[in-house]
Amino acid sequence: MSNAKSKERPEGYPDRHYLNAAHGLKSWFLTTDHKRIGLLYLLAITLFFFLGGAFAVLIRLELATPGGDLVQPETYNRLFTMHGIVMIFFFLIPSIPAVLGNFLLPLMIGAKDVAFPRLNLASWYVYMAGGIFTLWALFEGGLNTGWTFYTPLSTVYSNTAVTTAGIGIFITGFSSILTGMNFIVTIHRMRAPGLTWFRLPLFVWSQYATSLIQILGTPVLAITVLLLALERTLKLGIFDPALGGDPVLFQHLFWFYSHPAVYIMILPAMGVISELIATFSRKRVFGYRFVAFASVAIAILGFLVWGHHLFVSGQSVYAGAVFSVLSMLVAIPSAVKVFNWTATLYKGAVSWETPMLYALGFIGLFTIGGLTGVMLATMGIDIHVHDTYFIVAHFHYIMVGGAIMGYLGGLHYWWPKIAGRLYPVFLSKFAAIIIFVGFNLTFFPQFILGYLGMPRRYHSYPDEFQVLNVMSSAGATILGIGYLIPMLYFAWSMFYGKRCTQNPWGAKGLEWETASPPPTLNFDEIPTVTEEPYDYTPKEVQHAG
Repeated sequence: MSNAKSKERPEGYPDRHYLNAAHGLKSWFLTTDHKRIGLLYLLAITLFFFLGGAFAVLIRLELATPGGDLVQPETYNRLFTMHGIVMIFFFLIPSIPAVLGNFLLPLMIGAKDVAFPRLNLASWYVYMAGGIFTLWALFEGGLNTGWTFYTPLSTVYSNTAVTTAGIGIFITGFSSILTGMNFIVTIHRMRAPGLTWFRLPLFVWSQYATSLIQILGTPVLAITVLLLALERTLKLGIFDPALGGDPVLFQHLFWFYSHPAVYIMILPAMGVISELIATFSRKRVFGYRFVAFASVAIAILGFLVWGHHLFVSGQSVYAGAVFSVLSMLVAIPSAVKVFNWTATLYKGAVSWETPMLYALGFIGLFTIGGLTGVMLATMGIDIHVHDTYFIVAHFHYIMVGGAIMGYLGGLHYWWPKIAGRLYPVFLSKFAAIIIFVGFNLTFFPQFILGYLGMPRRYHSYPDEFQVLNVMSSAGATILGIGYLIPMLYFAWSMFYGKRCTQNPWGAKGLEWETASPPPTLNFDEIPTVTEEPYDYTPKEVQHAG
């Protein structure tokens, strides 16, 4: 082989792989290959992400001036409703499990596919059907309840498309349940020989914990929105007090799912960060077993803290005290992860690759979000800042600063495995930095606004709040540009990026033992695992440094 040919196709780059094994739309829309299904999810959630982002842009444009001079109050209500529903149910919840989880889980455990490949494809079709149904409700029906569907905004007498949107979210929930069930069975039954539970990558542990929440929590949300739809259709008195229902019952049922759903969004990101910290510090994650069990602990405790959303809803003060303590307990396993990542970095051979920038950004932003979460678990503080922009800022520091930073870090880390090609290094680092700067400029002022008393979901506000709102809107512009840049260079890289070797990061893990991009069946023969996870030798650490 000539030198020119070697440069064109590096060692480890296969002639045949999952991307070119078959051609045509039929080969994609009827595929049972978990890697192709992961890419189908990637395309779909990217579209939903930018749609939800467009609603956010309109919200921040409206809030740049004190007076409601861009859209009418009713339109503003619809904007924040559409932003919340699209971002939470159709981007944040499925992002890492459906994209990176689908693509990587079988590779990481040495399997040729997930346990139920056809069910995996069906989950994508269910997700798309639910998404299209919900979008139709949002645009045609003018849903204006907020993403929480609280009574009285969702009662029989409100003129909104609650029933249609509820059915769309009900359908989408089945996609989450099918994915979780598939992952649990795959992890239990399809691990490579020698891959014991305590040799599993921490990303797999986080996916396992997330799948438990998906299976146990999602049916509760499905039943809740179904009851809401039945109440509106049949005039049953379930949640609407005008019909003899109990609106607080809706809040209990909704948050019993929706608070664990926060961990559906953040636990997979934590798994990604564990992989990035280990690879780019060239060390085994400090306290591996503690970090693994912390994922399960977060999943379990997540089901016990929903009542801290009801501190101002007439809940017993004694129940509030119990939920306050339980909410603080969740901080312990979360802190275990942060401290153990920090200890892993200590004296490690840290390299400043793009995924590592996202990992460090995640740690900083998630820590701020987590500490403000402990503040909100305290009843006295929560009552003061309830329904203000302090809540908005806290939520986004966890979900955007945490989940999306983890998602982008994972996408940059595994992109050479996904595409077999590299992306522009300088541009990717530039995007990571401006995302971090834009995020803080967008949401940190909202902590101050909320503490000063600015309520959320208002499209006008007193003049003294304008400076902070202008800062927030300016930051949102920077953040939006930061999110747009990776989409552009990833699309370019898929076709024109430089081809890469099998393991460009020098990382550990079974996914790096196969070609980049992988063949259709992942491995020529099932590998046997004989070493501990993240087993970087001193020689490798010295070389990396």
